[in-house]
Amino acid sequence: MADLSVNIAGLKLRNPVMTASGTYGSGKEYGQLIDLNRLGAICAKTVTLKPIAGNPPPRLWETPSGMLNSIGLQNDGIDAFIAKDIPFLARYDIPLIVSIAATSIDDFERLAKMLSTISEVDAIELNISCPNAKAGGMIFGSNEKLATEVVSKTRMASSKPVIVKLTPNTSDIGGIACACERAGADALSLINTIYGMAVDVGSFEPRLGSIVGGLSGPAVKPIAIRM
Repeated sequence: MADLSVNIAGLKLRNPVMTASGTYGSGKEYGQLIDLNRLGAICAKTVTLKPIAGNPPPRLWETPSGMLNSIGLQNDGIDAFIAKDIPFLARYDIPLIVSIAATSIDDFERLAKMLSTISEVDAIELNISCPNAKAGGMIFGSNEKLATEVVSKTRMASSKPVIVKLTPNTSDIGGIACACERAGADALSLINTIYGMAVDVGSFEPRLGSIVGGLSGPAVKPIAIRM
């Protein structure tokens, strides 16, 4: 059998296929459909310090070549994630990457410190690129100074590999990427979703409750590769 193993941010993956943080959640539903041990790694849905209710519905709209979503980082908070999701994810013999987001640099640091003590967590992904969160979100991923500070503080707070998820909704993703690398990022994740919108041609109303959302799917792959 061919050796498909790769090394990303110091993590040895048996193959390069992993879940993207997002609508996959923590894999409890997918675990009923496929053997998650076939993956190279799991990257769980982004978690925050406190619970977030998310954006108003409708939250999803299928496009001809992808999907618009506006979930709004809905999650039960880090304490619930540690208590309920990590024990489930720890059943699998593959690396676990936990994605975190925050509205302040101090909260990013606090989250990283909390996860640094959990042996089941193999790496931390910094989501500084969510287009659907009212507070925080892309502001950190669109500013070199803020991106540098977030990565630097997280790097000092945890010895685990740090992966930074970047936004395509900026004019200088290369500059942001270099700033993150200089600040101590072990790897970069490109890309988060691209701003998009769909309209009901009958009512002229937006299809999403928050009006705009993030486009994912086959349509964005060529853009991601270019970046």
